Order: sequence, then structure tokens, then C-alpha cells
Amino acid sequence: AIDFVENGWSVKRLHRQIVLSATYQQSSRISPELLERDPDNILLARGPRFRLDAEAIRDVGLKASGMLSSKMYGPSVFPVQDARVYAAAYGKPKWVPSKGEDRYRRSLYTFSKRTAPFAAFTVFDAPTGETCTARRERSNTPLQALTMLNDTMFVEMAEGLAKEAIQQHADARERVQFILRRCLTRPPSESEIATLLHFQEAQQTRLKNESLAWVLTARAVINLDETITKG
Repeated sequence: AIDFVENGWSVKRLHRQIVLSATYQQSSRISPELLERDPDNILLARGPRFRLDAEAIRDVGLKASGMLSSKMYGPSVFPVQDARVYAAAYGKPKWVPSKGEDRYRRSLYTFSKRTAPFAAFTVFDAPTGETCTARRERSNTPLQALTMLNDTMFVEMAEGLAKEAIQQHADARERVQFILRRCLTRPPSESEIATLLHFQEAQQTRLKNESLAWVLTARAVINLDETITKG
């Protein structure tokens, strides 16, 4: 607190200091010894483990797929979503998805209307803006998994990730490693690689379409808990 005050009350500096600290970067895994010494994590013996916020989930998927736009500033944009979401909104406005890189800008720039907030964000507990929210709740529902698997914007991310894997690597094993590393930000284990290779081969046999099989493979990894969980 003293350091915060002495450095001009800079919230940006404080955030940077926190996330770069050894304490914040600890793994959420806990040993029996640490559990016995600090069961409630009062002493910060382990890192926090929680699902990312709604906006961050979208941004993580876009970044992993190579589609995230680095464009800064400007007016709000309209990511793709079902037009029926706006059917009940006050004034009956139309949601016309943005074109080009605006379609894939950071979630910070997503247009929001209180009577019809961006649907995918609401599924992941983002507030509507109708009332002040001091702290977001974090739920775990089947609708969240269905959104990650079937929402158009997440399907587009899977397509983008699969396209990059195919373009950058000719070998199936290397493609699997590329997809896992992009989403999990760590080296995959041999069992994980084998499991995903088996899944990709099964989808290709079923669909008789190699590209689509890789899209489904990428979609499965994007939908993993670890992809959208800070741990």
C-alpha cells in the first residue's frame, strides 16, 4: 500500500507489479505439506485458479487462433452473434456484424446495449450494465460448454487455428503440438498428443474431410477447461 502511494497512485503500475510477482505466478497445484500448513491459502502458498472473465475468454480464443486484431482505439464494433439476440431489445435495433479486422478486435471494443448485452458474454457471467457490480459471480453451466462448442465466433476461431496449424506444419503430430501449445501455453504431454491424434484420425475417417477434421480438433482444444482457466 505504501509503495502504491509513493509511486503516484498508479493503478497500471500496481497491476503490473502484482502480475509479475513470484507470488502471483505460482502454480495452483498444492502439495500435501502446503495444504496442511495453509489450507485456506491465507499465506498465498499457491496461486489462484479460476475461470477467466467473459471478455478474456473471447480474447484468448482469438489470440490462440491468430485472428486477434491489434488495432487500437476508435468506435465500438459488432462481433458475430445470432441476429435474434436483438429481437427483444428496446427500439428493435439491428446487430450487423463488423467486417474485416473489426470483427476480431479485443472484447473491450464490443458494442453493448443494456436491454440486449452481447449474448456470449452474458453466458459467462458478464454484467449487463443495468446495475453496478462490485464483483462478478463465476458459474459453471452446460450452456457455457455449448457456447464454446457451437457459437459462430468460437467456430471461426477453431477454423482460424486449424488453418494456421495446417499452413505451418505438414506433419500431423506437429500440428497437434501446435494447437495444444497455442491454447494451453505449455508443452503438451505425450498422452495428450496421442489422444488428440486419435481424435483427429477418427474425425477424418468419419467425415472424409481432412480440413474439417482439424477444425473439430482445434475446437475441442479451445473448449478445454484449461484453455479458459487461470491456474
